[in-house]
Amino acid sequence: MPSGDVNAVPPAGTGLPPSRKPFAICREDDAIPPELTGAVVALGNFDGVHRGHRALIAAVRDEAGAHPAAVLTFEPHPRAFFAPDQPMFRLSGPRAKEIVFARLGLDGLIVRRFDATLAGTSARDFVEGWLRDRLKLSGVVIGHDFHFGRGREGSPGTLADLCAQAGISCRIVPAVSADPGDAPISSSAIRAALAAGDVARANDLLGYRWFVLAEVRHGDKRGRTLGYPTANLALDACGLAHGIYAVRMRLADGSLHPGVASYGRRPTFDDGAPLLEAHLFDFKGDLYGQEVAVELLAYLRGEERFSSAEALIAQMDIDSAQARAAIVADRTPSMLA
Repeated sequence: MPSGDVNAVPPAGTGLPPSRKPFAICREDDAIPPELTGAVVALGNFDGVHRGHRALIAAVRDEAGAHPAAVLTFEPHPRAFFAPDQPMFRLSGPRAKEIVFARLGLDGLIVRRFDATLAGTSARDFVEGWLRDRLKLSGVVIGHDFHFGRGREGSPGTLADLCAQAGISCRIVPAVSADPGDAPISSSAIRAALAAGDVARANDLLGYRWFVLAEVRHGDKRGRTLGYPTANLALDACGLAHGIYAVRMRLADGSLHPGVASYGRRPTFDDGAPLLEAHLFDFKGDLYGQEVAVELLAYLRGEERFSSAEALIAQMDIDSAQARAAIVADRTPSMLA
């Protein structure tokens, strides 16, 4: 079994493997389709699908050979299942993860429901009953800290032993760091960076620009009167720092548009519930009801209260100029291109 040493991975700027191959998605109780039968899978929650997760996915592609290469994950996130009353800042919901996985050279994604039955399954039954008999997998790839089964009784070593008995291959991938000597890349570290407004750090650990998916909702139309109409999006349990960001938005038709966005409570006007309000440069159109994706390229400043609408407009002019410059300068890969 690998030692678990922290290994550095190539920097984010080296790009993402382009993938436009057929990508099968098997959700919840769907039967495993023929194109994913006998798959070798990366197994985990994959919140954010960051550079550490991508090491597992690269190992799956390497291990799969003639077998399909896929990811096996669970919804809802186990933490949300065990503590439903505690809001959880998820880096990527189900739809966002589908977008990212489809770009990584995989054959497909298997999603299974995390419920009381699965939570109560023993480590042995998880391997023999789920991985072998139900999902008919040929192999699994896991991270060095993966635990599973009732009460998290199964360790990576346990999984390797049980898989050997079940006739399933098992590969354990060591921890991954952004640079030698750094702590392992983790979803919690990315959440902390976003909570601090450190978009550059978060995007570096992800290996791509962090993005959110949401439906454009009606607002109070105040932006129009200021000369900055916005698309308003409510983000569920989002821990992003309140402030102003350089962004790009992908519309339902696939087109990409640069812009500047505010995330916060609008202290100059109403101090309401947090919203992401994105103004797209040189764009005219009706976006209401569309599901859009917004990726963050740079943090510009914190949220402020202004003494007048005129002072706010003057600052928005500055923000827009800074956002345009940040968008031109940014070289971080995008999952939305």
